[in-house]
Amino acid sequence: MKYLFMTFLLLASLIGGSWAADTAPIASDPAWLTEARASIKAEKYDQAIKQLQSANDTSSADWNNLLGYSLRKKRPPDLAGAEKYYEAALKIDPNHRGALEYYGMLKLINNDLPGAEALLARLKKVCTFGCEEYSDLKEAVQKYKSKK
Repeated sequence: MKYLFMTFLLLASLIGGSWAADTAPIASDPAWLTEARASIKAEKYDQAIKQLQSANDTSSADWNNLLGYSLRKKRPPDLAGAEKYYEAALKIDPNHRGALEYYGMLKLINNDLPGAEALLARLKKVCTFGCEEYSDLKEAVQKYKSKK
């Protein structure tokens, strides 16, 4: 029984360590992160951009990822700006699942299938036991291929 419990703890730590912070809110998140998430959930991307710019936490992979996401989703989108922030997020945390997924989506928007597939391959390695980000990007890649 002790062996089974230790195995469970090891697996939980491995899985938990790779979760993207912007996909699983926790009580100790800074206020700007909570506010930006709420604005994004309400699809108020311009508001989220202002909140994130006000926080100016450029050393945070989540901050860069959410700013990239908001720039990509706003109307009209700023795809070049979004790419800059996704790249910054991945420079800070090369395994950031949200940034890998969203940058892959941006690659598809820009008709860069090889780029999207490269990011999908990276997500597959990060998501050893599968994850929503991998499933979502894989589905988007498959839809993109079926339209070509």
